[in-house]
Amino acid sequence: MAALTREETQALIQEVLEVYPEKAKKDRAKHLMINDKTLESSKKCITSNRKSLPGVMTMRGCAYAGSKGVVWGPIKDMISISHGPIGCGQYARAGRRNYYVGTTGVDTFCEMNFTSDFQERDIVFGGDKKLAKLIEEIEMLFPLNKGISVQSECPIGLIGDDIEAVAKKMAAQIGKPVVPVRCEGFRGVSQSLGHHIANDSVRDWILPNRDGKHYEKTPYDVAILGDYNIGGDAWASRILLEEMGLRVVAQWSGDGTLAEMENTPNVKLNLLHCYRSMNYIARHMEEKYGIPWLEYNFFGPTKIAESLRKIAEHFDDRIKEGAERVIEKYTPVMNAVIAKYKPRLQGKKVMLYVGGLRPRHVVGAYEDLGMEVIGTGYEFAHNDDYDRTIKEMGDATLIYDDATGYELEEFVKAMKPDLIGSGIKEKYVFHKMGVPFRQMHSWDYSGPYHGYDGFAIFARDMDMTLNNPCWKMLKAPWQKQEAEALKKAA
Repeated sequence: MAALTREETQALIQEVLEVYPEKAKKDRAKHLMINDKTLESSKKCITSNRKSLPGVMTMRGCAYAGSKGVVWGPIKDMISISHGPIGCGQYARAGRRNYYVGTTGVDTFCEMNFTSDFQERDIVFGGDKKLAKLIEEIEMLFPLNKGISVQSECPIGLIGDDIEAVAKKMAAQIGKPVVPVRCEGFRGVSQSLGHHIANDSVRDWILPNRDGKHYEKTPYDVAILGDYNIGGDAWASRILLEEMGLRVVAQWSGDGTLAEMENTPNVKLNLLHCYRSMNYIARHMEEKYGIPWLEYNFFGPTKIAESLRKIAEHFDDRIKEGAERVIEKYTPVMNAVIAKYKPRLQGKKVMLYVGGLRPRHVVGAYEDLGMEVIGTGYEFAHNDDYDRTIKEMGDATLIYDDATGYELEEFVKAMKPDLIGSGIKEKYVFHKMGVPFRQMHSWDYSGPYHGYDGFAIFARDMDMTLNNPCWKMLKAPWQKQEAEALKKAA
């Protein structure tokens, strides 16, 4: 049951829109909808993947963030050069806790910032020679790297540096892949295009490298795509897949390697966790190599069991029996977790506003704990994300696309959720409002949240946040002013 009726939700949307000028109001109305589970498509109800309105506080990132920060950055044995001024690379460095096995600076490089450090003279005269020199120095200082990617920042596209020519020349010189990625931040409307560009660069510069080469296959080979190992998520997922009898050949891109990426075209099934960031490469491998792909959800025991069975359907009875064995093994453990935390969380209302897969994937995990998601939305979704979301949400719940800071605050004030799950940009606003908050882009520095192991941590963290007594002691600055004004008046 939704927190508000359909009519109340519609009235709330109209009230929030009233602050905008007419043109902005008309535009933003297209990005807000009331959920209807009977719909097959969201296209007539909500608009997505459009430019944000100038002047509003969008929470989106850029194409560079989608490529470097999400897809390429976590590949541990490759070095990603941020080609441009220092700021973008420094801001994107080590921001998401993509755990990996290895020694930083020796055979793993995710937490390091490699940059061409553009100055004014580079803008005037170009940075091609500087980039070539940088690749030579990297090869000398970090010889165990397996390859290099060049992540273009905004000035590169503006001045026309030929990074493709440099990449081809330097790849021949050092005998390793050098991948040019045209992910300048101004491209597209959000980080979503950065994912697509990164996927295309993997398609063109990485996957064909081992075409036709011998590879020892098994009937149970799978790859995990779109898991960035935040807090160890991919490891928690991998445990379950291997326990049911599958062989995980590759994981992209958290704790991933160049060799794993090159070997992926040999698997029997691609398992897609973050649909938004990796569906492009999954579709390419289906078309070129005939590899089917499956979107799965490892948040919460209900969705984990559903996903394990869906995955097993692609294999023989041995794997189907393995899936049932895994589910049976962990069911008592999950029942104990739910018995412990559900009485403390039952009936609590949650609002979500995140990126990637989380606005729909985590709904089942909250429901396993007796909680209700009363509003959800994406920073950079496409309509196919909303097509998937409407089936996960209750009727008449609020769905918002590329929400502005103002809209989120007003929705929270009106709907009064017990807990908010969103990103770092929103975190401190809602802290000041005294509303319990979890940072759901990087699990608020906890995790993992995927898999059975992750659900126990997820439940603990939600309880620890929501039932912390500190929230009752906090008052928003404007509430303090109101209280002081009333005191004076008395």
